Parts: sequence; C-alpha cells; structure tokens
Amino acid sequence: MNTGVAETNENNAHAAKETPHAHCCGIDIGGSGVKGAIVDMTTGEFVSDRVKIQTPQPATPDAVAETTAEIVRQLSWDGPVGICLPSVVTDQIARTAANIDDSWIGTNVHELFTRHLPGRELAVLNDADAAGLAEVAFGDEAAQTGAVMFLTFGTGIGSAFLMDGALFPNTELGHMMVGDKEAEHQASSAVRDREELSYKKWAKRVDRVLAEYARLFNPSAFVVGGGISRKSDKWVPLLTIDTPVIPATLRNRAGIVGAAMAVWKDITP
Repeated sequence: MNTGVAETNENNAHAAKETPHAHCCGIDIGGSGVKGAIVDMTTGEFVSDRVKIQTPQPATPDAVAETTAEIVRQLSWDGPVGICLPSVVTDQIARTAANIDDSWIGTNVHELFTRHLPGRELAVLNDADAAGLAEVAFGDEAAQTGAVMFLTFGTGIGSAFLMDGALFPNTELGHMMVGDKEAEHQASSAVRDREELSYKKWAKRVDRVLAEYARLFNPSAFVVGGGISRKSDKWVPLLTIDTPVIPATLRNRAGIVGAAMAVWKDITP
C-alpha cells in the first residue's frame, strides 16, 4: 500500500491546499471519451461547461495528451490541471493500460503531460481512485465511514478501496476473474450496451460480481458510479446482494472532480 497517498487523504480530507486558486481543472480520460471541466474546490461543482472529445484511436500517450491539452485550451484555463486515466499509476509511471493503448505501459505520465501542458501544476492518478476521492469529499456520507468499495461502471469496471475515507490506491478489481471471465468483461456498462442486455439481465451479472467481491473483501457498502448510475433506479433495486449498494452522488462527474482534487491537494500515487 502507498501509505503516503492514504495518509494524505486522511489528513487532508477536508483541507484546501495552500494555493491562490479557488478552482482547478479536472480531466477524466476514458476508453471512449476525454472529459474536462473547471471545478470549484470548495463545493465540487463545475464552474464551466463540461468539454468532451472522443478518445483518439489508437489511444497512444501523445495522442491522448494532445486531446487533453485541447480540452484545456477550449476551457481557456491556465491554472492547475489534474488528470485521471484508466491505468495503475505509481511513482508517476503508468503500469497498466485498460481500454487505452498498450504503449502507455511504462510511460512517465508527469513528463508526458508536462510536455503538452508546459508550465502547469499537474497531478495524475488512476480514474477510479479519483472518482472515489471525489465521492468521499462531496458525495454520499456512506463513502466516508467503514470499509467501502467504490465501483465505476463504464467501458470497464473501476474500483477504489476506501477505509474511513482514506484511499488504498490502484486496486483494479474490474480485472479480477469472476467465474471464467474478468469482472468487467461480463458486467461493465459497455458490455450491457454491446450485448443489448435488459437491466434485469445485466443486474444479474452485476450481482454475481458484487457477490464475489463481498465474499473476498467483506465491505460495509458498495458505492456505484459511472454514467449508468444516472439510471440507478432501473437496476440497483434488482440486485439481491445483502451488502448495501448505494448510487454515487456525483455519478459520472466524479472522475473530473477527483482529478481536480488531486492537483488541489497534491495527491499523487
């Protein structure tokens, strides 16, 4: 465990970073789109329009970094920028590549984004970790207490382990085998769309994944986010797992907000 990250989260859960900026820019890099907005760091609310550009294909580091820079330009922003992406990030090196190009593996992400956003204060971290931190700070109180698993359902399944609001980073449980398939290969939101599953059929798959997570990790609650959490009333009530499942308050805004938080509070894995 990267204790520096956990301690930073615990000690600074509600403290603003010493900086003249009341706002920061957050960028959420996903498998299908790159999204960004300027965030008020005292409320977690957007203070700009959200800008979204389709993720370039192939999603190589320089192509995605240039898309990120274009979003910042469209926002007319010259302050700190936080960036989250679907990768394990340790010591500012991307260690994995989920739903982005394999050429990310081994990339120094701080150096990469500094080249495309010169002169900026930057922070880069895993996308689900960013979303989990945002939910702790600005979302449902359930995320702040106990052993909570925060899950994002999108192109894949992202995960963040939270203990009383402190983060255990880079868990990547969407890649855990559940039965004979990775969890995200059977129960991501993208799989539901691709296979044209009803909410009832898809909820059975989510149930199976959550049951395995609960069996191994015994969380006090699941908090579920991602774009499909906007329609949580259509599928969360269909789940049969005993562990409480709580829709994320920030929904698919969480990655942007959490990325902005990372640069605001100097959280880097």
